[in-house]
Amino acid sequence: MNEQTVIALGSDHAGFALKRPLRDYLDEMGIRYIDYGCFSGEAVDYPDFAYRAAMAVASRLTKYGIVICGTGIGVSITANKVAGIRAALCCTPFMAELARKHNDANMLALGARTTTHEQAIEIVEIFLKTPFEGNRHKIRVEKIHLLSGR
Repeated sequence: MNEQTVIALGSDHAGFALKRPLRDYLDEMGIRYIDYGCFSGEAVDYPDFAYRAAMAVASRLTKYGIVICGTGIGVSITANKVAGIRAALCCTPFMAELARKHNDANMLALGARTTTHEQAIEIVEIFLKTPFEGNRHKIRVEKIHLLSGR
């Protein structure tokens, strides 16, 4: 990963506790990030924070995004509403690897109630280090973008 790579982070209250060890991991690895909230366990609405993170990726302010809610479902649905976003809900390192290799996913969604801190760190590590394979997969990704007009 390029040292200039910046990650957009976003979570709701359910994802807040999982976001903290991920921030620690990114700090340890020297990976820069912008945290779009939330900043406590107080109840908030996940679309607000997933959207902010997705807009940072779509506008190329950041290269990748990581969004977290209780299951990862809500934040992945929200992020995928933004043109240019390919958010993948990954529950295993293998899913994260294929999301990058085959789908050129630019956002990772995680479920704080379904993923341990250790699993999440492993998933993030694989997601960030796995390159897009291109070739036949590039054609498929381009087809996805044609569906949304971008």
